[in-house]
Amino acid sequence: PESDHRSIQLRIVHTDWPAALQEFRHESLPVLPGDDLDQRASSANQVLLSCREFQWVYHLPPSGALDASTIRHMSLPRCGVNDLDSRSAWKDRVDSMLLGRAVRRRRRKRFSHQSGKWYKRHLTYRVVNWPRYLPEHQVRQAVKAAFELWSNVSSLVFWEAAGDPADIRLTFFHGDHNDGVDNAFDGPGGALAHAFFPRRGEAHFDNDERWSLDSGKGRNLFVVVAHEIGHTLGLEHSPVRSALMSPYYKKLGKDFVLNWDDILSVQNLYGKPPRGSVVQLPGKLFAHFQDWSQDLEGTEHQGGDHSSHYCWSFFDAITMDLEDNLYIFKGGHYWIVSKGGNATGPDLLRAMWPGLPSTIDAAAFSEEDGKFYFFKGGRCWRYKGSSLDAGFPQKCSSTGDLPRHPDTALYFQPLHHLVLFKGPKYYMVRGESLQVEPYYPRSLKDWGGVPAMANGALTRHDGFVYFFRNDQFWKFNPDTLRVVESGKWASQLGWLGCQDAALNQAVV
Repeated sequence: PESDHRSIQLRIVHTDWPAALQEFRHESLPVLPGDDLDQRASSANQVLLSCREFQWVYHLPPSGALDASTIRHMSLPRCGVNDLDSRSAWKDRVDSMLLGRAVRRRRRKRFSHQSGKWYKRHLTYRVVNWPRYLPEHQVRQAVKAAFELWSNVSSLVFWEAAGDPADIRLTFFHGDHNDGVDNAFDGPGGALAHAFFPRRGEAHFDNDERWSLDSGKGRNLFVVVAHEIGHTLGLEHSPVRSALMSPYYKKLGKDFVLNWDDILSVQNLYGKPPRGSVVQLPGKLFAHFQDWSQDLEGTEHQGGDHSSHYCWSFFDAITMDLEDNLYIFKGGHYWIVSKGGNATGPDLLRAMWPGLPSTIDAAAFSEEDGKFYFFKGGRCWRYKGSSLDAGFPQKCSSTGDLPRHPDTALYFQPLHHLVLFKGPKYYMVRGESLQVEPYYPRSLKDWGGVPAMANGALTRHDGFVYFFRNDQFWKFNPDTLRVVESGKWASQLGWLGCQDAALNQAVV
């Protein structure tokens, strides 16, 4: 790359590389007039060492010879980063595990000024664009899941930045995209993606590839994104075949997506999760993102206290009933926080509301009829307590052009209506009929200062409306129609049940 930052390129290595090195298969080389024998010996030795390094990573006999097996492996789909640091990095991880001591990160000679890690635990990311044939919400779900693979096993926390500057940016490009000639994408079947070590924070993907979000044809975007994220966090390649950070392109299977070596590698840089145990998820869970859940239903995490898991992570939706009990939703689970701020849970979503999908986009409790409303994709559910109303679920589009995959839902007391938010617009909705009122949707600018893409919203008994996105909150005054306060909800809003000082420290 033209910059001083190191590039990692996931590619199918072409056969011209083995052909160019063919002359080094023999120990004796013809000597020509003017040859610098010392230089030739040094070059031949370097190629020998590089070949042995490649063979070691791919579990081949480390002969240093470009035999048929080595050439065949060079043509497999793989990440094209130089593997010279992989052996030493892997040895450090094994020493750390066996000897029980932390290891010092080796400095890269060519990039000694560059940091090999991020010096903060909270990182933001942004999906700049995506392939036009893939649904936006499924791409964002896949990217979110890829980041959570790493946050589930380390002290890192990731938030999606909605249009704001982000630490890590994911972008799809065609061909040459000003990363240098070596990093220009070459269409289908060539380079798949490349990324940069900290702290440039960029991962680029070839938009000419056929990307997929299931187990069908094409390159699985979730797997490639998760691999590239590992590089943006500072991880080298792993010689462990089942590791996500192996140079091989990894297909989804029944085993855990992250291998023990992936976990040890990221924990060497950033430490273990601040609360609870490591959460591992199998590849089969991510085979289809059309109805994806980040939690394994019916599976309890071994060890750790998950009663306030949402406090140091984030949630998908939030609402409040007539008794001022908060309902906080994340994945396939929910928590209840009493008026006094005591949290109970997590409990399975479907155990309380039978018939719901494995995850939801938005939820609201209506004070008008005392019912829960849930939204996922293009469908709606309505419950009185735990009983599903007759005629539900139903397609939201058939009730008056409600948005698909709304960001959040809210019962707005001043107008006695439900409000759905989607991107830069909002919809005023009648509760019983779920009909959108005339002249809607309208611009979110009506809600002065409220951010787009909020995770959830609710009206408190003090009359203020609270909006949440990732770790932030916005307090909205319905009388002046302006945001009057903002900050970190886990540490500043005690009624959310996050009183644990250590927990708050992890979030802020």
